[in-house]
Amino acid sequence: MFDSLIDLLPEFWKAAFETLYIVGLTLFFGGLGGLIVGLGLYLTRAGSILANRGVFGVLNVLVNTIRPIPFIIFLAAVQPLTRAVVGTGIGNNAMIFTIALAAMFAMARIVEQNLLTVTPGVIEAARSVGAGPVRIIFTVLLPEALGPLILGFTFIFVALVDMSAVAGYVGGGGLGAFALLYGWRQFDPVVTWAAVLLIIVFVQLVQFLGNWLARKALRR
Repeated sequence: MFDSLIDLLPEFWKAAFETLYIVGLTLFFGGLGGLIVGLGLYLTRAGSILANRGVFGVLNVLVNTIRPIPFIIFLAAVQPLTRAVVGTGIGNNAMIFTIALAAMFAMARIVEQNLLTVTPGVIEAARSVGAGPVRIIFTVLLPEALGPLILGFTFIFVALVDMSAVAGYVGGGGLGAFALLYGWRQFDPVVTWAAVLLIIVFVQLVQFLGNWLARKALRR
């Protein structure tokens, strides 16, 4: 029953590494972009320290336009941009660019919402002693919201694993592609469930780590 999986073990571990590679780089680039856009949304909204109706309106519309697009449709829609930037529309690097772009706008809203949980009085106290916007961002705003932000990034990790599996349909690698190629198309449920179980292990480990880091941040 497990003979096919044993024969595929080299491909299985290669796919596991590819999943970690894709999701890790996507989380870094998409998270960084989402943090910047989310900060822009928070800082430029009415009543904030850099309030700007025009900038906030553009960012808000952009996030609200891209975030609801189903990923499989977004994947096809940005193919021309992916080819222009990466040089190809298939493969792991192309998938990293596409997934990071989609994740950036999803993460931006999560960042904005978590920053809004920071007590306004803390920001006002910093402004009253002459702290400028940059100092407030890095010494007050981000540290105060660190715990919720860690949980937000942990949540996005799970979504990125899902996106990486979908990317297997269009030439991406990883456990999603492995399950499709050697499990579903070969009618081999053992191979499919091996990929599923390893994905669950990855998610559980990252969720545990995220919860632990968030608790540490909230207790400081």
